[in-house]
Amino acid sequence: MDLIIRRAHEADLDPAGEVTVEAFVGDGHTNPAADYVQLLRDARRRAAEAELLVAVDPADLSQGPSGRVLGCVTFAVGGQPWADIATPEEGEIRMLAAAASARGRGVGEALVRACVARSRELGLAGMAFSTRPAMTAAHRIYERVGFRRTPERDWYARPEVELLVYTMQF
Repeated sequence: MDLIIRRAHEADLDPAGEVTVEAFVGDGHTNPAADYVQLLRDARRRAAEAELLVAVDPADLSQGPSGRVLGCVTFAVGGQPWADIATPEEGEIRMLAAAASARGRGVGEALVRACVARSRELGLAGMAFSTRPAMTAAHRIYERVGFRRTPERDWYARPEVELLVYTMQF
């Protein structure tokens, strides 16, 4: 599949927010009534306070001159507001999402690989990020790319929200 991975443009922000909500709520990882849904939808804030990368299909120009948003991911460096678990020497993936219509087409993996490339470009020592135990499709992507489970860094965002940590050292 032809994909372009790039920083989000203004026209990508609303579609990126909707793709993120679709993935997290639609897959049952987030309650649709949770406050977190507003954070998922707010791609504008993520683009302003971190790096928002999008996967677009250049063949489908129906959504604008840049192509339809098929997925997105928020990338942050440890110590920045959007980083939960990464140290200042690590990059972190947040809110990786692929549109339901694009699943199985390599969107998630391409976005993860772009975050690895961005971490290396910034001269970071590696990456660390959190994921929910039930997000097994994402776990397979992370492991295929070369991330390893790091259980000693697992944590709870809230008492009922367990988060597993994956890391990669360069």
